[in-house]
Amino acid sequence: MEVLGIDIGGSGIKGALVNVKTGEKITERFRIPTPPTKKPKEMAKVVKKIIKHFNYNGPVGCGFPTLIKNGICKTPGNLHKKWVDTDVTKLFSETTGLPFTVINDADAACYAEMNYGVGKELKGFVIMITVGTGLGSSAYLDGKLIPNFELGQIPYKKHKKIELWAADSARQREELSFKKWGKRLNTFLQYVELLVAPDTIVIGGGISKEFDKFSKHIKINTPVIPAVLENHAGIIGAASATIKNKKHKKKPL
Repeated sequence: MEVLGIDIGGSGIKGALVNVKTGEKITERFRIPTPPTKKPKEMAKVVKKIIKHFNYNGPVGCGFPTLIKNGICKTPGNLHKKWVDTDVTKLFSETTGLPFTVINDADAACYAEMNYGVGKELKGFVIMITVGTGLGSSAYLDGKLIPNFELGQIPYKKHKKIELWAADSARQREELSFKKWGKRLNTFLQYVELLVAPDTIVIGGGISKEFDKFSKHIKINTPVIPAVLENHAGIIGAASATIKNKKHKKKPL
């Protein structure tokens, strides 16, 4: 079964067709920059453009970069404040005319990694940190997803949330070396270890392919390993989430 997966981020909105049985992308990823306003209507139009690019007509899985509850955005994250209390599922469905399954983007990435990637061999309590514009986090306990595990929202010193200081966007914005940035990430992971005591931490997102450049600066006791799906995990996990949605069992046209 082929499903379109869309991964919405603070800097770009990406999509690809995915074989949800194998977890493999069957098309190249198509990316459009996130509109500077980051407002609902403008972003919905970009989602529609991605669907048109693939000439797709079927259920769509979407990873969204905020806390999502029953398809509704509960926090603004790195987007515009107008997203709060917006029914994302309804907005995207009405804009595109297609049925949507919308979940937190970190949850989508974690789902993909745990079912198709490095997580297949992991047991116990696993935390996945998706490093990008922010610090997305997700958790699996004995093979079951714990949704909306937003550890990147922890306040830190003068920062409203620690992801503003330790995400990859901060590394790029401040032109930090991997050594300096790796120490920041280590500080964040120390909080994760202290607060939730996971058995394993998986580092995902595009930064995972640079793991060797900063891993030696990670000093916590919990094993920390890189994801293998890199920045494709969000798309794969979002597409796969549709097979769990009983409303969207019909095969795409």
